Amino acid sequence: MQHIALNVDGLLLDFPLARKLGDCLAGHESEEYTLISWFDRTRNIHSPQCLHCEIKGEPGWEVYGRNHGGRLRISFNDGTMVLIYS
Repeated sequence: MQHIALNVDGLLLDFPLARKLGDCLAGHESEEYTLISWFDRTRNIHSPQCLHCEIKGEPGWEVYGRNHGGRLRISFNDGTMVLIYS
C-alpha cells in the first residue's frame, strides 16, 4: 500500500475537505477508486464501525482497509484524519 502524509494549514480540516483532497489524489493514477475506510480523530469516529475496535493491536478500520483492496493510505495532519482507498 502506498502511504501519503499531508499537512493542511490555514483551513479547517473536516471530513468533506479531506474527502475532496483524498479523491483528487486517489484519482490521480486511476479513474476508478473507492474510499474503503477512514478515521477522524477529532470526532473520534471511523468507518467501518465494528464490535472489535482493535485487531492484534491495530485499529479495525485500518485492518479492514488493508484487507479489502486498500492501495492508498492518506494521512492528514499527523493522523488527525486518515483515508484508505482501493
